[in-house]
Amino acid sequence: MKNKTGVNWSQHQLVGRSPEFEAAITSANLIANLEVPVLLLGENGTGKELFARAIHHNSKRRTHNFVALNCAAIPESLFEAELFGFRKGSFTSAERDYTGKILSANNGTLFLDEIAELTTSSQAKLLRFLESSECQGIGQASSNIVNVRVIAATNQDLPGLIKEGKFRKDLYYRLNVVPLEIPPLRKRVDDISYLLDHLSCQSARKHNVEVPVYEKSVIRQLIQYDWPGNVRELRNFCERMVIYFSGRQVTLNDLPQEFFNAPDNETGNIFHTFLKLALPLHQFEKFIINSALDETNGNQSKAARMLGISRDTLLYRIKKHDIKLKGTI
Repeated sequence: MKNKTGVNWSQHQLVGRSPEFEAAITSANLIANLEVPVLLLGENGTGKELFARAIHHNSKRRTHNFVALNCAAIPESLFEAELFGFRKGSFTSAERDYTGKILSANNGTLFLDEIAELTTSSQAKLLRFLESSECQGIGQASSNIVNVRVIAATNQDLPGLIKEGKFRKDLYYRLNVVPLEIPPLRKRVDDISYLLDHLSCQSARKHNVEVPVYEKSVIRQLIQYDWPGNVRELRNFCERMVIYFSGRQVTLNDLPQEFFNAPDNETGNIFHTFLKLALPLHQFEKFIINSALDETNGNQSKAARMLGISRDTLLYRIKKHDIKLKGTI
């Protein structure tokens, strides 16, 4: 998929056609050549690292290293050594020189995944580097000035963690220069059938087998599913279907039970409340659209996201039901 600038983002496994996803791609394309820190926000499985790699490879730093560090996987006692490096003999287990992530990413990009998992002590060490651009390894006599672009990512509410005293406000402002929110799959419903085909074909090529055929009822059921694991969960699902149903038809009976979970009590109560209105289907749909527009003060993009449809689909239904708009956004 190429965006309006002609950049092929699909080569980075970033595939989708929904307005929500297109907006994220457009923002990423604008961000790529900005020499500023980026904070990627989104749930697990939405593709934050894929976006980070794509931003790097479409930037002026593409000829230098992209270095990733999972902050949740590094114990506090090893964080400084992992980030800044060390000299042989500087501590008991230092049996060789180690460059460290920062120097390895010099003139390139350092990706700090799950940044919210850092302890406050580790946050202070990272902040010191961001403020000075100085990298001094453990046991090293002098420091190096490095040129590194930092992209951080989290699935947590950093402002909330700041209020709880678990994340430094000054570090947050250093990282949050250009935020980019990656939409969850449940807000990209227009992409689900497209991704199903794309990921199934990709997995079939990987295993050198035929692509399964999905019944329309299966696709409808997948669209209704909430996808808590986002695109990562859909990718795993496609691989499972390719392995078990290569060249065969996938029916509703073949889907795992989690795809048929009943709505929770709150959702069920809302549904029964609407049923009591006893409206014909077309009036019910008009009522729902008007309610969403009222809730969002006429913001059509927000109303579409609330309803789980694209903005174009919402505009079509507004026209279909002759809904009078109080304001257009």
